[in-house]
Amino acid sequence: MFGRSHHDLECQKAQVTSKALPGLRVKNGVVSEDSTSTDSSPNLELKEGDVQVHTWYGSDDPENPIYYIQIIYNAALIPVFWFILQETRGDVLLAKRAKKLRKETGKPIYAQCEIERPNVTDMLKVSFSRPTKMLITEPVVIFFTLWVSFAWGILFLFFSSVAQTFSTNYGFSTFQTGLVQLAISIGATIGTLINPFQDHLYLASATRNPHRPGKPIPEARLYTAIPGSLLFAAGLFTFGWSSQPQIPWPVPAAAVACVGLGIYSIYMAVVNYLTDAYEKYASSALSAASLGRNTFGAFLPFASYQMFETLGFGWAGSLLGFIGFVLSAVPVVLVLKGQEIRKRSPFMLEASYDEEEVKSRRDSWVVG
Repeated sequence: MFGRSHHDLECQKAQVTSKALPGLRVKNGVVSEDSTSTDSSPNLELKEGDVQVHTWYGSDDPENPIYYIQIIYNAALIPVFWFILQETRGDVLLAKRAKKLRKETGKPIYAQCEIERPNVTDMLKVSFSRPTKMLITEPVVIFFTLWVSFAWGILFLFFSSVAQTFSTNYGFSTFQTGLVQLAISIGATIGTLINPFQDHLYLASATRNPHRPGKPIPEARLYTAIPGSLLFAAGLFTFGWSSQPQIPWPVPAAAVACVGLGIYSIYMAVVNYLTDAYEKYASSALSAASLGRNTFGAFLPFASYQMFETLGFGWAGSLLGFIGFVLSAVPVVLVLKGQEIRKRSPFMLEASYDEEEVKSRRDSWVVG
């Protein structure tokens, strides 16, 4: 029965993909990241996107309609993004304004980024070398990458493990196991509703910032991520040990929702904290984290079937839960020791767009 169930998963797959579309102003830059914008929006928020139930009718079906549906859907969104989303990158806005003034006045008005624009070779060199250097030398980037990468890998691992456990223990069909995965989106939706409270905590921390009065503390981005990360680990434990025929299926389904909420909390904490702490180097920090995140997302699911089959559902969930629990120490350490850690980071010392702020950090942090 178990072998036949796995064969069915290979030939007739059901996948629920919860597309978390970040409504972020800060994007992972690849070619260039220097910007004159000083806005670090407290409302960086993951918007719950579309939940798509994908059903493959079998490996003998060469014309699967779901691919065409996705192409049409994504193509239809291109003009929506083009006309609705506005440019927020500071140097691009200044360059456009300077170009408009040159056209209107005929005067040689140029933005600083146009005058000091590096060549393509230098831009590519920086784009590859800086994220790599940060991933090797910056403890915050290293541990944040491990934290979010493991969570992201679990997201994709669940696409196969949920189908495996529910089909084996409860005799669920392919379509039914796909619907169970909607619990991940339910958890992420709950996280979206909690996020305004996290934003409130972040903004309120501005009154407690001794180094930059009136500016929120970057570590305040992590407050709800601590319980969220612990809930993520608890959900993995519960999913493993409750995936038994004698336990009603809503129990492991609820554990899947807890994992979804935890993944949301971890992702938002990593993106927001790296954006606040590294400021003008945020794109490089986020690119480094994305490298690890996508790597784990690509390869961790390969271990899913063998791990759950060899260890059993309970111990496989325990292994994943224990790793998640250990990684939950990352936000705790930063909340307790974040200021001292930032003092020792050469990238964070130089990260501000304000030159006076950079000088102030050198004087107060390095000397202190």
